[in-house]
Amino acid sequence: MGEAGQPRRAKTYDGELGIAVARAQDGDETAFAVAYRLVQPGLLGYLHGLVGEDAEDVASDAWLEIARDLGRFKGDGAGFRGWTAVIARHRALDHLRRQRVRPRGGGTEQDVLNLPGPHNTHDQALESLSTEQALELVRGLPRDQAEAVLLRVVVGLDGPAAARVLGKRAGAVRTAAHRGLKRLARQLGVGGDADEGVTDGATRTLGKTE
Repeated sequence: MGEAGQPRRAKTYDGELGIAVARAQDGDETAFAVAYRLVQPGLLGYLHGLVGEDAEDVASDAWLEIARDLGRFKGDGAGFRGWTAVIARHRALDHLRRQRVRPRGGGTEQDVLNLPGPHNTHDQALESLSTEQALELVRGLPRDQAEAVLLRVVVGLDGPAAARVLGKRAGAVRTAAHRGLKRLARQLGVGGDADEGVTDGATRTLGKTE
C-alpha cells in the first residue's frame, strides 16, 4: 500500500525537476527544456488516454500555457508535475467540449490510488502488452477509473496529488484506480481473482511511457 505502486523513475527525477523549474523561473531556457523533457512523456501518455491521437496538439497548447504562467508556480518537482497535469487536463476537456464529445468511457466520477499487490499471472499478462495497447485499454475504462490510473501510473503522481488534479477525495480516487486495474485484468481474459497482483503489472506496463 502507500507509495508501493508509484513509478520510481518519476520519483527519482523530482529533485532534478525541481531544480530545473526554479532555474527556468529565473529565465534559464535550457532548464525549461530539461523540465519539459522530464514531464512531457508522462503528460503525453495521460493526454493520449483522454483525447487519443490529438494528444500531441493538446500537449502543445498545455505547454504554451505552462510557459506563460511558469512564474506563478510555487512548489517542488512533484508539485510541478501535478500543476502541469491540471493544465493539461483543462486543455483536454476544452478540446473534447469543442468536439462535442465526452472523454471515452464516461462513467461516474469517484477518485485515485494506492496500488496494492504482489506479482502473479495478472502482472505478467499486463507487462506483455505494448504501451500503446495498454493506453488503448485504459481509454476504454469509465472516465473516473481511466484518469485515476493514468495520473497515478503514467504521470507518476501520488494518491493525494492525483486527487487534487481531479478535485476529489484521495480515497475515492484510490478506489477508482483499483477498480480500473481489475477491469483491465478481466479484459485481458486472465483467470482467477483480479483483486491481487494486477496493479504492479499495470504500473510497469503503463510506466514505460515515462
